[in-house]
Amino acid sequence: MCKMGREGGGREVDKPWISLQRAQENSPARLPAQTRSAMAKWLTGCCTAFILICAVAFVILCIVTLHDAGCSSFKHAAVAADSQLCSEIGKKILQKGGSAVDGAIAALLCTSVVNPQSMGIGGGSIVIVRNKTGNVKVYNFRESVPHSFKDNLLNDCPTTFGLSTGSQWIGVPGELKGYERLHREYGKLQWAQLFEPTIKLARDGIPMPTYLAEFMRNNFVKMHVERSSLCEVLCHENKTVLGRGDTLRFPKLAETLETISKKGAEAFYTGRIGLDLIQDIKEAGGTLTMKDLESYEVKEGSPWTVSLGTHRMHIAPPPAGGALLAFILRIMQGFSLSSDSLDVKAKVQMYHHYIEAAKFANGQKRNIRDPAFSNSETAKNLIDSTFIDHIRGMISSSRTHNNSYYFNVKPPKDNFGTTHVSVLDKDGLAVSATSTINQLFGGAVYSPKTGIILNNELADFCGRVNTIHPGEQPPSSMTPVIIEKGSGGILVMGGSGGSLITSSMALSLINRLWLGMSLKESIDAPIIFIDSENVVNFERRFNESVKEGLKALGHRVGSWPYFLNVVNALEKEDGCIEAVSDQRKMGKSAGY
Repeated sequence: MCKMGREGGGREVDKPWISLQRAQENSPARLPAQTRSAMAKWLTGCCTAFILICAVAFVILCIVTLHDAGCSSFKHAAVAADSQLCSEIGKKILQKGGSAVDGAIAALLCTSVVNPQSMGIGGGSIVIVRNKTGNVKVYNFRESVPHSFKDNLLNDCPTTFGLSTGSQWIGVPGELKGYERLHREYGKLQWAQLFEPTIKLARDGIPMPTYLAEFMRNNFVKMHVERSSLCEVLCHENKTVLGRGDTLRFPKLAETLETISKKGAEAFYTGRIGLDLIQDIKEAGGTLTMKDLESYEVKEGSPWTVSLGTHRMHIAPPPAGGALLAFILRIMQGFSLSSDSLDVKAKVQMYHHYIEAAKFANGQKRNIRDPAFSNSETAKNLIDSTFIDHIRGMISSSRTHNNSYYFNVKPPKDNFGTTHVSVLDKDGLAVSATSTINQLFGGAVYSPKTGIILNNELADFCGRVNTIHPGEQPPSSMTPVIIEKGSGGILVMGGSGGSLITSSMALSLINRLWLGMSLKESIDAPIIFIDSENVVNFERRFNESVKEGLKALGHRVGSWPYFLNVVNALEKEDGCIEAVSDQRKMGKSAGY
């Protein structure tokens, strides 16, 4: 019911007819015709402008939505490490204002706890950094031969597939000194901040990582751990390996990392940690001394840059394995690959050419040496167009050959190990970092005073050289790369898996650059591994029809059981970052 009259101070309320009457009195119908016409034009203009503004806003919204939808991962920065936990730790460092180098260091430190079989501060790395202006540098802090080493060490090299265990294989670790150099040149956060997340993980413990737990269920791995000093941190009290549902802790490593976070890398190379480490190594029968630690130097230099059609690929020079990767890709580039190469018949021919190129690459492995102790010109042949064209001309489309045809007279034995992290920050700094303690848990030597797992890097000389020298760095399959794409984008990639690195990297790049696959599809696709004897091994899920076609061309087929090939990469194109951590190691990238 409507109330009539006034309330309180005379305010008229609830009289709708009064409002209606006033509206009628001011109605445009009572205004002069000229005024009404002007108002109509004004209203029409306003409506038109409003509609245009709404249309423009709608179009912009659609463009932004579609652009964001096209960014399958991230827009600002990303980290692709071996595990989601370590990718997330790297991402948080970037979100706090850290550089890509800060993120990479934090992610690698984390990996030393989550995947201790792959890398740690008892090892070394090869890292490529590209700044936003396009300047690219290589930082090599791979392990080196100590001043004193076992006489006739190369006589201990295995003659069949197996792990090289023991203290005689330990090289001088370069990991921390490399981190320090990188941080000094590119770091934005405080040094200690990069260590804090991993110190907490190592001290408090983490649920046994799924991949590591599955890995250690393998009888070969299980026995390897239980029969070594690694059992101190990787076994129960009854000396059986940890498994799913257990807690993984590294209390001594946490103490070591905390000291280094406060005192810097010199605590390792000249201080108490170094002294304790050397004492443990000597008690294990090793030859490293404080002089070896104190004299270790990081090598900084320019990359080798090779063209891949419209793309430019930056690789680390020897003793890294990038030249072998470039050699294979440059050969394959000459076979004019495209998405049409994916039908079965064309695929057989493409993989045949790839297998032949990989066999020639096996024959060139002995040319990958530390340039300070060898003739680097032999390795430069691998990126020389004339030599590449000559080798491509030796590849037949209808047959294969015996090993001597590929100069593969005395091949080195195959192995597996290593980790990789790819990072890109919001300012455009890109980092491709491959790190290792070499084979599975290095040489299975654990330092109880420091919590450090030592490398067995000197085993990489086996089958590759006849002599070794103090200070020499072993040849490596490690292949971090940064590619500047012809479209203006950037691709950061690296792999792990020891001898499988070259295969997994080459095929991932062929898939991405020339066959039209997405980055994830390129990495997920099953690979072919051509082992040191030039036997062709197919990863599970490989196309059976293609496999039969390759057998028909005369390729020997093997049954390599350890497809531990992992590729972690990211690609920035049109403002979008796609980041992929290989599912083979249950990895997951992170970014924002």
